[in-house]
Amino acid sequence: MPLAHEILHRYSRHIRLPQIGELGQQRLLNARVLLIGLGGLGSPAALYLAAAGVGTLGLADFDEVATHNLQRQILFREADVGTAKLTAALASLRALNSQATLIPHPEGLTPANALTLFSQYDIVLDGTDNFPARYLANDAARLANRPLIHGSIFQFTGQITLFDNTASSPCYRCLYPEMPDPESVPTCEQAGVFGALCGVVGSLMAMEAIKHITRVGNSLVGRILLIDLLAGNTHTVSLPRSDTCPICGDTPRIREILAENYARAACATAHTPSTAGDVPLEISCEDAREWLTQRESILLLDVREAVERAICHLPDSIHIPLGALPDYLKEHPFPADKTVLVYCHHGQRSLRAARLLRANGIPATSVAGGINRWAASLDTSLPRY
Repeated sequence: MPLAHEILHRYSRHIRLPQIGELGQQRLLNARVLLIGLGGLGSPAALYLAAAGVGTLGLADFDEVATHNLQRQILFREADVGTAKLTAALASLRALNSQATLIPHPEGLTPANALTLFSQYDIVLDGTDNFPARYLANDAARLANRPLIHGSIFQFTGQITLFDNTASSPCYRCLYPEMPDPESVPTCEQAGVFGALCGVVGSLMAMEAIKHITRVGNSLVGRILLIDLLAGNTHTVSLPRSDTCPICGDTPRIREILAENYARAACATAHTPSTAGDVPLEISCEDAREWLTQRESILLLDVREAVERAICHLPDSIHIPLGALPDYLKEHPFPADKTVLVYCHHGQRSLRAARLLRANGIPATSVAGGINRWAASLDTSLPRY
């Protein structure tokens, strides 16, 4: 059907493109797109999809806006700090395009809702930042037969591809068959990320979605676009389908979504501590504070980087970055009469440090949630980052 005059005027710069035209714009208006995660990648992707005239946008996120998000998550403003990202995103996108239908999914993406959620949309953009969520998104998209746009970033580099679920198309598991140990790969909070990189990769994810919806151009199916902003380089590499892929190969073994397959999150042991003698592997911030006030034989160890410690730190703690800890142990024995209480930003690095210390015969316990949780629940005077 012919587009209304208001629509023709608003999207005239799209419609004038011969590859798009009125038909392409109509396809955008009829499209249903799901965004998983409203962080560094989801923010620019959501803005450009709403601006492009995508008729229905599903938004799945359960996080809150923090001050350190503002460096790269352009959906949000200073006034949004402390509010749900979903609430702030809805306000921002409605202000940009009041004609778009926005559907909030405050529970985010979970093994329980993944298939039902994906089945409601035409295409899914994965803007998540952890391996369990990425593997869940990949498997749900494959089982629900929905195209999935993958984007990821690290410091100054990024990658983008499209998995369209055709017989010859690869999936994320063709590239990485099994989920790695989350502790083996530094997170953005540990390694940092260039803010503008998020805009580049997120915008390219939106571009792939728009191309797919309007059926124009050459998609990234079977290819990965690699970006290195520090070097100023971009190139694509082929990604063939793997015959042995556990979900899309010739003999797939993943045929349903099972929660236990996606449980290895960044602090997966936070609520299931193990013990070495009478020293637990992990304790809460509240218990850690009690230990520090009631026990004299505690050595408080900060394993974050120096730049993080300069922002905030707990008093009377010694500082050994996690990367330096193995060499430190070779030359500097810890006091035999001390239990080492280890903290970091969110509890991931401290858990690794505690395991390393225990493997060397040193009683050690990690503080679950790290200094971030300590600042949120015990000492609000500490700056959060």
